[in-house]
Amino acid sequence: LGPAELLDNSRWLGRQPLLRFLGGAAGRLRMGALLSRHSCQARLRSADGMSLAEFLYPALQAYDFLHLHRHHGCRIQLGGHDQMGNIMSGYELVTKMTGADVFGITVPLITSTTGDKLGKTAGNAVWLNRDKTSPFELYQFFVRQQDNVVEKYLKLFTFIPLEEIAHIMEMHAKEPEKWGPQKRLAAEVTKLVHGREGLESAKRCTRALYYSSVEALEEMSDLELQELFRQAPSAELMLEPGMSVLDLCRKANAIPDGPSGYQKITNGGVSINGTRVTNPETVLILGQHILKNGVSLLRVGKKNYYIIKWLQL
Repeated sequence: LGPAELLDNSRWLGRQPLLRFLGGAAGRLRMGALLSRHSCQARLRSADGMSLAEFLYPALQAYDFLHLHRHHGCRIQLGGHDQMGNIMSGYELVTKMTGADVFGITVPLITSTTGDKLGKTAGNAVWLNRDKTSPFELYQFFVRQQDNVVEKYLKLFTFIPLEEIAHIMEMHAKEPEKWGPQKRLAAEVTKLVHGREGLESAKRCTRALYYSSVEALEEMSDLELQELFRQAPSAELMLEPGMSVLDLCRKANAIPDGPSGYQKITNGGVSINGTRVTNPETVLILGQHILKNGVSLLRVGKKNYYIIKWLQL
């Protein structure tokens, strides 16, 4: 296919005088066609209505296609199914102004488990960038897909032969509790995006979080811990002789001072490395409460995690 080129459309749209744009490219786009688009009709009927800026968006995207065709030989515009109207505007503009044969391709949208569109605007995008969506989060997104979409996603997002996909679905019909298609889908997509190392990282995080695997926790890197518990507070502590579970919880600011914090532990609300601890006076033990990688994963309640890094063990 040759090298990919990433361009910023502000380079040409930002230098296009408004009157020249309106008298040139915008003059070739018909109001009837723009108003008839399903997306335009939906916005016009909505309570918020449609701003002039939103209405002109298809014209600007159409001009992008024209510019890319003229200066880079672009003949195909690819977008999600919701971009059909904008792509059609681009097709009409390029063909009218150049007479060239150009094409548009739309692909099905990825939706959430509730059927909502995924994207930046919706605030639920799944990113390829590890800094925004970790391998574990990407893996879990696809593992959670429902039966009614998993076969389609196997065909869309993997290179598994169709015959093998059919076999996977047949096995799933016999053993649905194993979630075979979802696990295979998650593995293939994660490996494609993050490589085999990223897939192993996702599986390690899955074992640590959902199966309370101490072995997986011990193998996790600092980056994996940060990705797995993005919102979890972290603390660096020195292990003192006779240090107890109660001491740890208080130093990590994980429980309140006084009787209520003590009772939180005795009531079974505290776990260390996946094991519940009910005696606040239990002395911390290397290899049990503190893993070989110098880390303790403290959980208070169901969802409050704290990452403890031990210094100078």
